Amino acid sequence: MTLLLVLLVAIALLALALWLRTRKALREQLRRSALSSARRLKFRLDRYKLVERDEIRQSLLTDPTVLAAIAAYAREHDTAEVSVRRRVNEYVDEIVPFFNVLSYYKLGYNLSRLLLNLLYKSSIEYRDQAALDRIPRRDVVVYLMNHRSNADYVVVAYVLAKVVSISYAVGEWARTWPLEYVFKSFGSYFIRRRYREPLYHTVLERYVQLITRNGVTQGIFPEGGLTRDGALRPPKIGLIDHMVRVLDDPTFDRDIWLVPVGINYDRVLEDRALIQERLVNARSLSKWEQFTGVCQYLLTNTWRLVTGRLRRYGRVAVSFGTPISVRGWLATQPTGVLRLAKADRLPQIQKLADYAMDRIAAVIPVTPVPLASAALLSFGANVVPRDRLLERMDEMRDHLAEFNAKLVRAELPIEEVWDRAWRMFTLRRLVVAEKDHLVILPAQRPLLEYYANSIRHLLPPTMTMPLTPATDHDPTLPRLATREEMEIRSGEYRASSGLGRAP
Repeated sequence: MTLLLVLLVAIALLALALWLRTRKALREQLRRSALSSARRLKFRLDRYKLVERDEIRQSLLTDPTVLAAIAAYAREHDTAEVSVRRRVNEYVDEIVPFFNVLSYYKLGYNLSRLLLNLLYKSSIEYRDQAALDRIPRRDVVVYLMNHRSNADYVVVAYVLAKVVSISYAVGEWARTWPLEYVFKSFGSYFIRRRYREPLYHTVLERYVQLITRNGVTQGIFPEGGLTRDGALRPPKIGLIDHMVRVLDDPTFDRDIWLVPVGINYDRVLEDRALIQERLVNARSLSKWEQFTGVCQYLLTNTWRLVTGRLRRYGRVAVSFGTPISVRGWLATQPTGVLRLAKADRLPQIQKLADYAMDRIAAVIPVTPVPLASAALLSFGANVVPRDRLLERMDEMRDHLAEFNAKLVRAELPIEEVWDRAWRMFTLRRLVVAEKDHLVILPAQRPLLEYYANSIRHLLPPTMTMPLTPATDHDPTLPRLATREEMEIRSGEYRASSGLGRAP
């Protein structure tokens, strides 16, 4: 009996060892296969992404700046350094990704290609390919993008997949299973956008500077979140400040290039949810109604996919602008600007962020739906003659072309551009036709505003003044709140809830 038991244990241990060895061999084979795909397709893979996560953790935990922040926090809060180190460990675990070549180049690339081709037709333009090609290979590249949809992560990663793997700065919204695992396996790092604790920001800053110093290609959304009204938001400067301060290190002899990227859609998947908090003169949906709406959307489109009746959502367009050399920009600034105290330095960094945001704004693509939405709303009326609408679209397109805007399908006659927008309007029941006139359905007007706002900055004031009916002759029309109104709302909310009051 004892001999039989020993034999069974030995067999079990042998089977376990064989399984572990086979599993390890299989993972290594898949990893080699993914790397082989990257080399075959000439993908650029930042070497530092292949560094073990534990090694990066150790670099952060032994960083002199982080150690000094731990000691300062312990003194300030009268806490043992051991407990502060545990907190820092949690921050490091939360921030640092674990890049997986297999996830990025096999799973991520193929899945994004499938989804994007299923939902959209893609348009990609490089406004200054020669300037992009001139960036030295050893320099650091950071892609700065406007943020219209959570699909932006997928769109830009797919577009750049044959050029480089990109590490995103991702907000806390994605820190749920399985999104957190997926984003981290793609090399993205997480940030808490509204968390003000200095200790956390020291850890985040040193991580961003660590990967920047080691040449990791990054992608950030300077607006700090999704646009709720379709228009560009003012840029945040925290991450940009962290990155560019690496240039103050005398041992860092590279340059950092900021590449402006403009993204636009004929349909943003979550557009109705995004505009909810800005609605005026319209009933906002409850959480339950939003949830049931999402479920209905998923079920309906799954059924359409199964039955072969799923239609694409028009165009998604991506445009890359001329890169900005940060060293070149610093040469135009006062000497030692990066060594200034934070209060003096940040206004200078704000100028860089504003300049980059202007460059992003200039390359926002103009797809059919935003163009048609802007033309419809420019009349300041709910009923628009079709022939006058086409004339207005043509006028807008001529103006945009004159200022070198990125017009998607600019070669098409204006009637065909309208037809492409009309398909989306009818599919979503935004506009109806009455003989030779088009009628904007009042409840859908805010959605048209959302799309028109995405290109409003590219149009002259004479064409955009009536876009929002905040001062319209009919103040009862549903619309999006202006940003001034939103600031008043936020102030009233803080006052009523006691936020921001002194203790």
